[in-house]
Amino acid sequence: MAEGVLMPKAGITVEECVITEWLKKKGDQVAVGDILFTYETDKASFECESTAAGQLLEIFYEEGDEVPVLVNVCAVGTPGEDVSALKNAAPGEAAPAAAAPVASPAAPAAAAPTGPVAQGVLMPKAGITVEECVITEWVKKKGDQVKVGDILFTYETDKASFECESTAEGTLLEIFYGDGEEVPVLVNVCAIGNPGDSIEGIKEGTAAAPAAPAAEAAAPTAAPAAVAPTGPVAQGVLMPKAGITVEECVISEWLKKKGDQIHVGDVLFTYETDKAAFECESTAEGTLLEIFYEEGEEVPVLVNVCAIGNPGDSIEGLKEGTTPAAASVAAAAPATAAPAAAAGNPDAKVSPRAKMTAQTLGVDATMAAGTGPHGRVMERDVRALAASQPLGQPEAAAAPAPAQAPAAAACTPVAAAEQPEYVDVKFSGVRKATAKAMVKSLSTMAQLTHYHTFDATALMNLRKQIKANGEAMGMPNITLNDMVMFAVTRIITNHSDLNAIMPEENVLRKYTNVHLGMAVDTPKGLMVPTIFNANKMSLTELCVEAKRLAKTCQEGKATPDMLSGASFTVSNVGSLGVEMFTPVVNPPQVGILGVCGITTRVKEVNGEIKTYPAMGLCLSYDHRALDGTPASKFMKELCNALENFSLLMMK
Repeated sequence: MAEGVLMPKAGITVEECVITEWLKKKGDQVAVGDILFTYETDKASFECESTAAGQLLEIFYEEGDEVPVLVNVCAVGTPGEDVSALKNAAPGEAAPAAAAPVASPAAPAAAAPTGPVAQGVLMPKAGITVEECVITEWVKKKGDQVKVGDILFTYETDKASFECESTAEGTLLEIFYGDGEEVPVLVNVCAIGNPGDSIEGIKEGTAAAPAAPAAEAAAPTAAPAAVAPTGPVAQGVLMPKAGITVEECVISEWLKKKGDQIHVGDVLFTYETDKAAFECESTAEGTLLEIFYEEGEEVPVLVNVCAIGNPGDSIEGLKEGTTPAAASVAAAAPATAAPAAAAGNPDAKVSPRAKMTAQTLGVDATMAAGTGPHGRVMERDVRALAASQPLGQPEAAAAPAPAQAPAAAACTPVAAAEQPEYVDVKFSGVRKATAKAMVKSLSTMAQLTHYHTFDATALMNLRKQIKANGEAMGMPNITLNDMVMFAVTRIITNHSDLNAIMPEENVLRKYTNVHLGMAVDTPKGLMVPTIFNANKMSLTELCVEAKRLAKTCQEGKATPDMLSGASFTVSNVGSLGVEMFTPVVNPPQVGILGVCGITTRVKEVNGEIKTYPAMGLCLSYDHRALDGTPASKFMKELCNALENFSLLMMK
C-alpha cells in the first residue's frame, strides 16, 4: 500500500510549515532520501527528504500552503494504489497508512513478511555524538492505543532529558526495553500495529537489520540508485548529514582502500564540516569495490561516497549522480555539453542556496553543471560557473578564446611567468559559518557596547605569584583570561538577564548555572566551545577545562555538542595589543564580554598623580533583552571583583 510522507517537525515549538517549492512532481520516481520539496518556518528554510520509495502518486499540499507538522504532504507508492486513507487523515491524527495491517512494506526490518507486520519506533539520535540513551519512564503501556505524535516514553542522554513521540498509529504491541535500560540510538524500542501483527522482524533486526542485505551482497534491491538491475548490485555508503544545516562535507582521510574487506561498523574515512570532524562507519559488508571521492574533495550530503559488495557486483547505479559520474557524462558528450550550458536547462534542479548565490553573483543557475544528487545544481556549481565567465560577460561564448590563446602566448611568452594580479580564495567552512552568524547577529539584534577599565594591579600581582609558585603547589598555568572568566561566572549569576538566551522573539530564557562560551582561535577559524556549569568550578578546574577545550578545537576534534549550549561568551584579544573593540553577540545569547590588553593610565591618589595598569573590558549586549543600567551594574560589579580578586576567591 502507498506510504505518506509527513511534514517534518523542524523545531520543538514549530506547529506549521509553509511549502516553498516542490522539486518533484506527480508521477516522478522517488527514492528514499530524495528531496521532495523545500519548506520554511518563521526561523529558517529546510528541505524535506522522502521516507518512502516508489512513484509520487499524489501531492496533497501545493506551494505556498501552510501545513501542520506531522501531517501527510504527499503519497508515494505503486501506480494504482489507493491513497484516500492518507489524503483524508485528519491533521490531528497525521496517520500514515503504515498503521494498517497491509502496510508491511513500511517495516524496514521485516524481511519477506508472510502476513501483516507491525511498525517499530526507533530510539531517536538526540545529538551527533550520542550513541546510547537511557529510558527514564514509559508513559504508555503494552496494549494502549497510540496515535502519531503521542508521547511514548521519556529518555535522557548525558546532557539533557527528552520525550519520544510515536511515529506510528495502532496498538502498542510490545515494549523491547524497560525503564532504566540503556538503548543504542536508531534501534527499535517498541512495536505498534494491529493485534496479531508480526513483531519478529522488528524485534530481532533492530539497528542491525539493514546489515543483512549487505552480507548477502547479491540482493538487487540493496542499491537504492539502481533501476531494474539485471544482476548483483553493490551497496553504496552515503555521506552522513551531520547537522540540519550541513549541505556538504569534506573527506579528510580514507582509512580503508579499494579492495579491503569491510564489516558493518568499520570506520571507512574521516570527514569534516564547518564545525567539527567525524568518522563515517560502514553500513554495508563486503569488499570495498570503488571509491567515488578522494581526500580533500567536497561531497554533498546523502550522496554515495563508495561502493561495497562482492567482486563483480555492478556499481553503475550507485555511481550515477555523484561527481565522478557527472564528469564522465560530460566527457562522453563534449559536443553537446557546451550548447546546453550556453542556453541553460529550464528543467535543472537547483538547491535553494544555489539560487540565492546565483542571484548574488548575477548568473543563471540553470547554466551550471550540477554535481549534486541526481545532477542537482549546488552552491559550489554556481560559484564555479561564475568563476569561469569573464567579468561583465556572463554569457560570453567560450569558443573564440582558445583560438586566440596560442597567438597571444607566442607574442608574449614572458606573461606566463608573471604573478597574477589577484587570487580568489574560497571561504572555508568555518569562515562561512562565522560570516553567516555575524551577519545574522548584527541584522537581527539591537546591539550596544559599553567600554570599561579597571585597575589590574592586584590581578597582575596574583598572576605573578601563581606563575612563580603555582607549579610547586600542583597548580596549572592560570592565565589572566582564566581569572576574568572565573570572575564572570561568579558575578553574572547576580545579573540573570545577561546569563540568558532568546530562543524566540519576546522570550528570554534565564539560566540558573553559567554555561560559559570561550572564543578560541584555530587554524580553521574562530570556534566557541562551552564550559558547562562553569560557576560550580574552582579557578583551577576552570583553567584545566578551558585548556582542554581549546586544544580540542585547535586539533579539529571539536564536536557540535562542545560548540553549543552557551549562555554567555568571553572573547579575549588582549594579547594582540587590542585596547578597545566591539565584540559581536553570538545568537541566541544576549551578551558577550570582550577582554582587551593592559595599558598604562594615570589617576589621582591622595592628591598625587600615579600610573597604574588598566585592563579594558567591552560588553556588547542585546538591548531588546536588557537596558543600559543593568548592563552597567554588571560591569561595575565585575570590575570591582577583578580589582579585589583574592577576596572574590574567598567567597
